[in-house]
Amino acid sequence: MFRTPDRLYRVLAIAEAITWTILISAIIARALGAPGVVVTIGGGIHGFVFLAYAATAVLVAVNQRWRAGVTVLAVASAIVPYATIPMEIWLHRTGRLRGAWRLEESEDSRDRLWYDRLMRWFLGRPWMLGALLAVGIVALYVILLLAGPPGGK
Repeated sequence: MFRTPDRLYRVLAIAEAITWTILISAIIARALGAPGVVVTIGGGIHGFVFLAYAATAVLVAVNQRWRAGVTVLAVASAIVPYATIPMEIWLHRTGRLRGAWRLEESEDSRDRLWYDRLMRWFLGRPWMLGALLAVGIVALYVILLLAGPPGGK
């Protein structure tokens, strides 16, 4: 399913936009009298997918060798509701999502950098990479939950 960086990025960009819909719907429902727990659930789902999207954007950015500005813009697009969709379209149209996962070392001297070797090692073991990303995302999610909502209550 995620044999190419563009496919993985597209799935997470769409999922992030869908969770914005869940969160916005929950906020509207609470304003119309639904219990506050709907926002807690919608916010939790959105927060988790937001972190997964950000991790995916960074992974794809390293693989595709995006410049830092493009990487920051891709991650920051998740902050604005539904902005991950036009971001994915722009990345696709500009060719920044073109190509496969870099599993082999090429003639490019950048392929010899420590983080490229580490990335290739993990890409060669997708289940391990997925588990590592899942553990990292869950750990960050739990830390953020313990820290509480922005601005406090």
